[in-house]
Amino acid sequence: MERIYIGMGSNLAAPADQLGHAVEALAQLPQTALIGVSAFYQSDSLLPGQPRYTNAVAALDSGLAPLALLDALQAIENDQGRERNERWGPRTLDLDILLFGDRLIDEPRLKVPHYHMQARAFVLYPLAELAPADLQLADGRLLRALLADCPFVGLERLSPI
Repeated sequence: MERIYIGMGSNLAAPADQLGHAVEALAQLPQTALIGVSAFYQSDSLLPGQPRYTNAVAALDSGLAPLALLDALQAIENDQGRERNERWGPRTLDLDILLFGDRLIDEPRLKVPHYHMQARAFVLYPLAELAPADLQLADGRLLRALLADCPFVGLERLSPI
């Protein structure tokens, strides 16, 4: 079993409900235990003119292989109406593998640690709620250093689920 952190986001079709359903689906994955879920956060979209996003991070312990987990996450997205029409477009659900144990993964379909997470407050702050204070990413970066370089700007922390 490895500790895995999953970034979750939605800005369509009742986003908080979408994340809640995703958490329920994550808890049902085979060979996987849901360890915790951060509070929900709202943030502006990366592209102008889109609805605000609701984001969170889930911690899992799983025995699934990285690509098997990715397939399972994409099946959850599809079950919740995810359409892949445009990059960074509006979506009912986005599930991203942020960290997978202490692995560096560089596959055509999967890059871990997740690219650009260091610049996304809506990823780092929920992750910090679940991860150990001294978390070191597989590429050597420290979570606390990433947080120091990524201010809590444009985020609104909502109530925990």
